Amino acid sequence: MKKCRRLFLYCLFFLFAAGPAQAGSGGKTGAGGTVVLYDNVFNEKGKNPEIILPASGIHFAKGGLQLTGRGQLVRLNKYYSLAARLVRYHVCFSADARAVFQSDQGDFKAYVDMVHKSISIQTKPETRKQVSFLNPGHDYLVEVHRDYQAAMFKLIDLHTGASDSITVTMDGTGGERAGAVGPGFSVGLQHDYYSFGLLEGAGICVKQMTVLSKACNLLLLIYGDSITEPEGYFPTADFPASWTQLVRQQIRGKVVTSGRGGCTIKEVLERIKNELPFVKAKYVMITIGTNGGNTEQNLSTLVEYIRSQGAIPILNNIPANESGSQVPVNAVIEKVRQKYKIKGARFDKATSLHFDGAVVDKITMWHEDYDFGQIYHHPNVKGSRLMYLQTLTDIPEIYE
Repeated sequence: MKKCRRLFLYCLFFLFAAGPAQAGSGGKTGAGGTVVLYDNVFNEKGKNPEIILPASGIHFAKGGLQLTGRGQLVRLNKYYSLAARLVRYHVCFSADARAVFQSDQGDFKAYVDMVHKSISIQTKPETRKQVSFLNPGHDYLVEVHRDYQAAMFKLIDLHTGASDSITVTMDGTGGERAGAVGPGFSVGLQHDYYSFGLLEGAGICVKQMTVLSKACNLLLLIYGDSITEPEGYFPTADFPASWTQLVRQQIRGKVVTSGRGGCTIKEVLERIKNELPFVKAKYVMITIGTNGGNTEQNLSTLVEYIRSQGAIPILNNIPANESGSQVPVNAVIEKVRQKYKIKGARFDKATSLHFDGAVVDKITMWHEDYDFGQIYHHPNVKGSRLMYLQTLTDIPEIYE
């Protein structure tokens, strides 16, 4: 009877978190998408090639993945950057366990502390909350959510149904040093691979791991680097005025972004295969190349992959920047657009002095003041507004 009740509670919470996001989109997109990006129930067979394990202190058992080695991480070797997603673990803890659920880059870390009966997120200062219902005899769902600038860490007791959570919100500084508009508040954007581990105590047992998007059957899926991830540097108060959010606000369908600061087309090619085939989208928009790495061949590979998934590719020009490197990059992008007869927004035009794509208009960019130079390549509120307006003229069909 208790087992049935626990199963019922688990299903209830799964449907609560994932169910509404699976709704269709009024015929505007193709059917067949799912919010479930990855799901694995761990058992004694231990055939999980996508799981990277530490050398010792871990084994697969009938009850799940038993982790007793302290200070080591287990990693899911699947790369995700959807800005609206979550990972869910079915876990039980020893009475003295302190467990961490983090990104492999360590920019985000969240903790369950059984001894002190608390959950926390690593921020400065630390964000902590007491959780009185923690009981080593119970199973729990542990969830790590990312919703653009917001991160939520949630704990659900599968025996009693009790739950609690903490939410923290990223606040970007705008520019850097002399260009900063505020002190900011760092949360971490969960780059790049989900990981978990035991820091203190006898052990934890992870029975299931599930990664979910917060939407599927999209009208538009937007890929890129930090230019497509303004949540990392935009002040929270201004974030709704970033270009990705302006597009999301105006499109009559579901839109999700998948930006990752510092990446190149190589990383886009890697993570799109873990996201697009599952969530499905009518249009896939790419803005990539500011960090180098573009070639005609890999841009062509990306376009052809998007088409193989039944989606329409949109290949944007990258914005203007202080070094002028966008000019040759955009020449290659234009060549590929012509080759496949596809569309894209002239973001270089929107952010250049004479609207010719050549010299950056610095008032459209956040000012980043570094020892090695003055950087102007992340669109600010003005630049974002002009980029959004450029999409209205260059790719109006996404707003139909």
